Amino acid sequence: MNNFNLAERVKELRKQKGLSQEVLATESGLSLRTIQRIENSETVPRGDTLKKLAQALNCTPSDIVEWQVREDNSYLVIMSLSALGFVFFPILGIIIPLTLWILKREKTKGVDRLGKSILNFQITWVILLFSFYIIFVTGMMGGFLSGVLKSISPSPFLSVILLIGALYGYNIVVTIINTVRVYQQKSVKYVPAIPILR
Repeated sequence: MNNFNLAERVKELRKQKGLSQEVLATESGLSLRTIQRIENSETVPRGDTLKKLAQALNCTPSDIVEWQVREDNSYLVIMSLSALGFVFFPILGIIIPLTLWILKREKTKGVDRLGKSILNFQITWVILLFSFYIIFVTGMMGGFLSGVLKSISPSPFLSVILLIGALYGYNIVVTIINTVRVYQQKSVKYVPAIPILR
């Protein structure tokens, strides 16, 4: 890692913690001038200085020294495919991508944007799915819902299975299309998606 990247990383970590240079100097036991020299790429923290800095920033020394924003298209593809966890249980389509997003959102280029897109889409899809379940269970005997279900199929149960199958099928298609687009390094489009994460 070059000095400029290290300086940027220290500055970024300090700002994420909401610390001024003065407070970081106090919490780390380092002089204000040392903090300023590190952030201005005039020096590289090593040994005890690096340990004190990492402790004050609540991270490991390797988080400071080895950090870099890198491109890793294979990670983006894996993250995109991870949304297919919903097939086994709807919430897994949120939990798995969320975990992958949290792990690399600051370390790998494109993870933050893609993760937010996937999560917004999956959260919206789960809301639609559970809303449908609630409407079906509470309104099954209602005239409107019965009429809609009968127009799809004479058997209400079969109609529900078809509608749920359509929701699952749509999610699978959107996920696969966007995974291919990620692989080709093209922009993705997850719709519908409530912009919960911005």
